[in-house]
Amino acid sequence: MTRQPEASAFSEYLAAQENKSLLRFLTCGSVDDGKSTLIGRLLYDTKLLFEDQIATLSADSRKHGTAGEDLDFALLVDGLAAEREQGITIDVAYRFFATDKRKFIVADTPGHEQYTRNMATGASNSDLAIILVDARQGILTQTRRHSYIVKLLGLQHVVLAVNKIDLVDFSQERFDEIVKTYSEFVADFGFDTLVPIPLSARFGDNVIARSENTPWYSGPTLLQHLENVAVENEALARPFRLPVQWVNRPNLDFRGFSGTIASGIVRPGDAVVVAGSGATSRIKSIVTADGELEEASAGEAVTLTLTDEVDASRGDILAAASDRPEVSDQFAAHLIWMHDEALLPGRPYLIKIGTRTVGATVTEIKHKVDVNTFQRLAAKTLALNEVAVVNFSTHEPVAFDPFADNPKTGAFIVIDRMSNLTVGAGMVDFGLRRATNVHWQELNVSKQSRAALKGQKPAVLWFTGLSGAGKSTIANLVEKKLNAEGRHTYLLDGDNVRHGLNRDLGFTDADRVENIRRVAEVSKLFTDAGLITLVSFISPFRAERRLARELLGAGEFVEIFVDTPLEVAEARDVKGLYKRARAGQIKNFTGIDSPYEKPEAAEITLSAGAESPQAMADAVVSWLKANGYVD
Repeated sequence: MTRQPEASAFSEYLAAQENKSLLRFLTCGSVDDGKSTLIGRLLYDTKLLFEDQIATLSADSRKHGTAGEDLDFALLVDGLAAEREQGITIDVAYRFFATDKRKFIVADTPGHEQYTRNMATGASNSDLAIILVDARQGILTQTRRHSYIVKLLGLQHVVLAVNKIDLVDFSQERFDEIVKTYSEFVADFGFDTLVPIPLSARFGDNVIARSENTPWYSGPTLLQHLENVAVENEALARPFRLPVQWVNRPNLDFRGFSGTIASGIVRPGDAVVVAGSGATSRIKSIVTADGELEEASAGEAVTLTLTDEVDASRGDILAAASDRPEVSDQFAAHLIWMHDEALLPGRPYLIKIGTRTVGATVTEIKHKVDVNTFQRLAAKTLALNEVAVVNFSTHEPVAFDPFADNPKTGAFIVIDRMSNLTVGAGMVDFGLRRATNVHWQELNVSKQSRAALKGQKPAVLWFTGLSGAGKSTIANLVEKKLNAEGRHTYLLDGDNVRHGLNRDLGFTDADRVENIRRVAEVSKLFTDAGLITLVSFISPFRAERRLARELLGAGEFVEIFVDTPLEVAEARDVKGLYKRARAGQIKNFTGIDSPYEKPEAAEITLSAGAESPQAMADAVVSWLKANGYVD
């Protein structure tokens, strides 16, 4: 009996914790502005550390610390060995803490330029950003870059934390100067709140309690502001969206669509639409592990059953029938590039938007943005940490909302198809309606009927290898043999095409990608005509050869690797190109200062250094006959 009050008090405590609002925020800024120290100070001063944690911190401070005899609070967050050794943050570190008024999840993000992608990751899930500035250094390039990314990712609440104010003798003049410079920089960003606070993370000035060292400052302490800033759950006010994560079919009598509601509120009886197909229905029930609900809202994981049998699968979006997302295979977007290897327009990538992953290419870089001046700069490629406005083309239509209207359904990541690494993060600006105004014209004569008249199976014979490997010689011999047998062929040679269709292209990586993209599209047209098309191009990148393969039907792309050692190709170099490349007279020359990526699974590999051109041409023709392309 005596334990009931204790149990009741404990239940009340848990209920109180559950009912507290949650604020997600991140710390960002330039290198060594004190981001990790600030979070450590918050945890320490709010008395959320256990005695053993403080003891460990004390020992670590003596071993790795940079604060002299004082506790180095950054070590509470910098957990990686490399971070402690270098005194920097590398990865995103998340910490949870709570006060009597609110619960918090804080993301400590790196300041180094090479880890900007990690900062963008932390910002993508936050409600508020603390932009730290070293009072001695002022506003730096990385401060501007992080602020611009914060704006791009839709954060509306910003704290300008002018840290290390103690190192400038708590100067109000210096504080006002930094606030003025920053306010002018973000004047057009449209933040709902921008609160500047002078503080010392190391000594705790204006972090939890007001500092006697800044009598001229009358604003809130950092914690006061974090506890009281009004962050509305705007997702509830947006139209209903549920990206389908999986189709729940435990038995023949139940079929539901499971996922986390991205925005809005849904109730049984509401009219919904499968965004991609346009099929409509109504909500029959909202099912969870705890039973059926009368209502579900943004952030809740649910299974929805519908009154009608509609076709929907993973990647589709269930949306309010009265307020539908856009559906298009082309859109404009802001893109943050996050990889050391540059973005190349025309190169095939994957994009993941919501729960859907589709193939996509950047068709145009409209301009990149100078984060210091916001000047729009022309660009053919996009390097690490650069931000640009680009046009995307997807292999199939996708459903989305503009990011400004709904961040959950307007944000996407870009994935490298070869390495599966995330290489970019994007925010959809708007759909390009040109894509929805052009439809395929139905043709009465098919590819199959054209090929049947010629008595052959259409295909693209894609000869790839180093310059001087013998590609053109072998391709010419193959075409000559096929022509003698009455086959219908056409040969696209790299040198010849650059005199016409691709005369405007150079030899940079970006131009090489576009070179192959155009030839791949032309090859597809020739295949539709029922021809056997021979393509002789260096085509050094696997990604572009894969693009060509995926444009064609199954079995229509035959990759022929003319495998010639570099020294052999260089020895037979009648044009003297290798010699000039080694002398630095030709830039971006494959095999010298530009890479060649060998095929990993070519249909045909020819050992050009060991066999004669005639023998290799015979081998190609024999392969075509053995695999049913010609009789």
